[in-house]
Amino acid sequence: MYVPESAERTGPTVVRVSSPTERRNPHSVDLDLMSTRDVLRVINEDDRRVPAAVATVLDEIVAAVDLAVTALRDGHRVHYFGAGTSGRLGVLDAAELSPTFNTPGHWFCAHLAGGPDAVWRPVEDAEDDETAGSAEARECVRAGDVVVGLAASGRTPYVLGALRTAAAAGAATVLLCANPDAEAARSVTVFIGVDTGPEVVTGSTRMKAATAQKLVLNAFSTAVMVRLGRVYSNLMIDMVATNAKLRGRMISILMEATGCAEEVSRRALTEADGDLKAALVSLVSGAAVADARAALDRSADQVRGAIALLAG
Repeated sequence: MYVPESAERTGPTVVRVSSPTERRNPHSVDLDLMSTRDVLRVINEDDRRVPAAVATVLDEIVAAVDLAVTALRDGHRVHYFGAGTSGRLGVLDAAELSPTFNTPGHWFCAHLAGGPDAVWRPVEDAEDDETAGSAEARECVRAGDVVVGLAASGRTPYVLGALRTAAAAGAATVLLCANPDAEAARSVTVFIGVDTGPEVVTGSTRMKAATAQKLVLNAFSTAVMVRLGRVYSNLMIDMVATNAKLRGRMISILMEATGCAEEVSRRALTEADGDLKAALVSLVSGAAVADARAALDRSADQVRGAIALLAG
């Protein structure tokens, strides 16, 4: 809501955000006069800038991945704190990890300004509540955890409150935003500032800024899962088969990974009681399922490590 300057002293607080996402995009100044195809062309051309922008912060993403891998191996957790679209993307990323990689439910925890209802409806003023972010972090973040703040502008009070409290508790902190010059960069362990520039619709950070956050979160969490041994080659080997399609995918994964026929792969999976990793190690090594499970236990559930143990 716009508040005239004369009303600022007594009316709602007004903040003019200084961020690339708030600037006007010179390529879309006549957006409302364009044909539908031209609108879509302009959006598409601008979207193409996002992967290139993400490519410039790969080293920072590496640092965040390493923090998360260490934390999870040591029994700690990864938290996402965000508001609006940024927060919803954190919820989405956390929700997708369990069915894809069979992650324990406590590994990735998503916190959204305004609570669960904000997934479905806007609770825009919740992002201004620094105290709420701080209180939520105080309640659930512990020393050794990793806290990832998601804020397009890099200045969302709810997110910064959570990051400050998390750091004070001994957690590592990461800020992912679309403002390379965000002040908060100096106060976090890892800063990932993706320069996506002005949005096609000025200030609409559900567009390029959100696309960049989605790309970074996808890469971040997937790389963490790879480093933790939940991928063999490029195959998901910790997936949960909860429907017919996924049960079929398990068979396909075994066939791809081992070169075995479908019948052999089905039999191995049955003998392993649906444990894809045990079936895979058994087929590759030629060992019995029980020996494959024992090798997985000794190798911290790493397939390649288990195969190496059985080969030795």
